[in-house]
Amino acid sequence: MSRIRNQLTVFTKPWPEMPLAELGRLVKGMGFDGVELPVRPGYQVTPEDAAGRLPEAHRILQDQGVKIGTVAATADRDIIAACGEAGVPVVRIMVDVDPRVGYYETEKRTRERFDSLLPLLEESGVVLGVQNHCGNMIGSAIGLMHLIEGYDPGRVGAVLDLAHCGLVGEPEDMAIDICWSHLLLLNLKSAYWVRSAGPEVRDAPWRVYWTAGGHGIVSWRAAVRELRRRRYDGDICLTAEYSIPPDAAGPRGEIVGAYLRRDLEYLRELFVEEEPG
Repeated sequence: MSRIRNQLTVFTKPWPEMPLAELGRLVKGMGFDGVELPVRPGYQVTPEDAAGRLPEAHRILQDQGVKIGTVAATADRDIIAACGEAGVPVVRIMVDVDPRVGYYETEKRTRERFDSLLPLLEESGVVLGVQNHCGNMIGSAIGLMHLIEGYDPGRVGAVLDLAHCGLVGEPEDMAIDICWSHLLLLNLKSAYWVRSAGPEVRDAPWRVYWTAGGHGIVSWRAAVRELRRRRYDGDICLTAEYSIPPDAAGPRGEIVGAYLRRDLEYLRELFVEEEPG
């Protein structure tokens, strides 16, 4: 454990109904330092009750030795203000590309929205963390930086998701290099593309299969090597995204927990292997 300079967090999306104290004990028992907490409908903290509930969630989790490193939410003023009150440093968002106006107009409108939030971000001490996501979104490291490169990284920065970089074809070291000046948080998960039918079916769609670390397109080993080389000291978040086989036995939360424990062990092994000297 002591060999990793980074704080390790986990996205708690798989446990929407678990009481916060129990959630804190769960993630601490797995070996994580903190969480990315969803502030979404149906979760422990919702957008409607964030002002009162988020500072309370911070206190409950802190009592279990767990920090809230980020929240997964929307760039709403009330949520940003609640994060400032609770001492949560980063609001993670993603950017959907509006097909009615196109990619560049989506960028323009998104920057206008960010510009309007800058005074509140400054006042609250909160950073807006923008994550790349494949599909009809800003999906690559280069796309992410094209959007945010003009901003102070202390106000608007990059949440780099290497799995999505891999799904759109960006190498790990290149993606990290592209976002380095604005890198707030590194997300780790693992995936590959699966064709939905054989060659007898023309134009069969492809889907993403979420798998364990070391089995997908992205090399966690190469990522750790590059992070070590650059002396990255920010958080690393395991985002708990797995495609669960239909015949898997047990509640989803328990299955995800077992996968996470193995991935966390693998990540720690990689940091030991890449220890300089």
